[in-house]
Amino acid sequence: MKIYAHRGYSGRYPENTMLAFQEAAKTGCDGIELDVQLTKDGQVVVIHDETIDRTTNGTGRVVDYSFQELEKFNAAARYEGKYDFCPIPSFEEYLKWAAGEKLVTNIEIKTGVYYYEALEEKTIQLVRQYGLEDRVFFSSFNHMSLVKVKELAPNALCGALLEHSGIGNAGYYCSRFGFGAYHPGYKGLTEKEVKGCHERGVKVNVWTVNDMNTLEQLYDWGCDGIFTNYPSICKAWVDSKEK
Repeated sequence: MKIYAHRGYSGRYPENTMLAFQEAAKTGCDGIELDVQLTKDGQVVVIHDETIDRTTNGTGRVVDYSFQELEKFNAAARYEGKYDFCPIPSFEEYLKWAAGEKLVTNIEIKTGVYYYEALEEKTIQLVRQYGLEDRVFFSSFNHMSLVKVKELAPNALCGALLEHSGIGNAGYYCSRFGFGAYHPGYKGLTEKEVKGCHERGVKVNVWTVNDMNTLEQLYDWGCDGIFTNYPSICKAWVDSKEK
């Protein structure tokens, strides 16, 4: 079972920052999950929310700022001085770093609240620019974005993100639309659903797993991967099971 650091090592460090990604890499986890959105000047940036209010010392929508303006806000502000200034990273900055690592990256396309023009195209273009096509996969709650990704990059692995309630007959749904993975919240998932996905060749990667009972259960069900805010603990546990 693969361990993906959710927004980096976000249980200890400011989420979706280079610090969180670099610290995640030190844990030996299999990959990193991050979120991409677009600035006013069309730059792909790494941030989860459509606004900067929760994670920075600023306020307002990502789409209303240029990247140069966004860089001035501190993504570590809520840690009250525990960490040095952490800017919102550009996706390109992340890729430059990731090109030198062995990690896989799950790129969540954040088009479910605000539909950014050409976010899919620009994201894929940057991935290709850094030669990382074989070390990324895509996910989104807006499944039309995944359809667009498949149009642009037919061989790309896409994971259909669902809330904890999931969707009935998920394996068939994903396979019909060419989504190679199913990404549900853990609360509503059943072993039967995992089996149904696997019977259709669909991987099951589950979010966001931060407790041992859930981790053990998903491992026993044969889930392919989990997203966690605590990659160090989860990776150590999985490694101990597979020795």
